[in-house]
Amino acid sequence: MATTHRSILLIEDDSGIRDTVAECLASEGYEVAPVENGREALSWLRNTSRRNTARPDLIMVDLVMPVMNGAQFIEELRGDASLRDIPIVLMTAASPSSAMPLPRADAYLAKPFDLGALLDTVERHCTAAA
Repeated sequence: MATTHRSILLIEDDSGIRDTVAECLASEGYEVAPVENGREALSWLRNTSRRNTARPDLIMVDLVMPVMNGAQFIEELRGDASLRDIPIVLMTAASPSSAMPLPRADAYLAKPFDLGALLDTVERHCTAAA
């Protein structure tokens, strides 16, 4: 079981998925900050940095979202020297194609995913970030 000091920024526009994933992770002892899109996530990260509070150990991001999608978010994050080393798990129902290549992430979770795959992926990448 995870310890409570592990934190995850969860970026998902679908409130049902966001709430379910956040509940599952919280029940395993993770601190979860749920947001609806990439723009909101960047604002959250930058405010956290300004307040000198701990940044997340892991970012989980959906690919297809309004306002700022997962690919745009990852590009912005990787361009910020103070944030680029945070591990990213990309959650998507899309498959790689020439029309929509998947952005570089540390791990991928294909939707729909099961609880075991979610927890294994999160634990592996939160541990790597320690």
